[in-house]
Amino acid sequence: MSSNPVSGPEVTDREYPERPIVAVGGVVIHEGHALLIRRGQPPLEGRWSIPGGLLEVGETIAAAIERELKEEAGIRARPLGLIEIYEKVLRDAENRPQYHFVILDYLCEFVEGAVQAGGDVTEAAWISEADLEKLQLTAAALRVVKKAFVLALRRNAAGG
Repeated sequence: MSSNPVSGPEVTDREYPERPIVAVGGVVIHEGHALLIRRGQPPLEGRWSIPGGLLEVGETIAAAIERELKEEAGIRARPLGLIEIYEKVLRDAENRPQYHFVILDYLCEFVEGAVQAGGDVTEAAWISEADLEKLQLTAAALRVVKKAFVLALRRNAAGG
């Protein structure tokens, strides 16, 4: 039985969770650009972000990242390693946790595909590091994507 303090048709299963929700993000760096998407649903509706979504029961982290990149951006990519773990808690007007995500963001290697927005995404695009500031990413997403550029550069310098 749910202890959700708010109910009604406008409340999603992600809102007012009983416990934190595990989510994944896949930061694909390819030819000097990061793959980013514009969200079509709350909590970041209309904002550019890292492709990703919820980890499903029985699904591995790698499989979830691969699935989300295919669903949201139409590409195949391979997770390489963890960039960071980020916790996002958004509170409502009464200071109750309306959303609580624990997000595992991974650096990914592009495999194949043409970028095309899908699922609840309104746009998907390859963005240069120089253009990141123009997108008004959240501070956390900007930090993670910048880390991904550094990690990708190190990986390429090491021959990986």
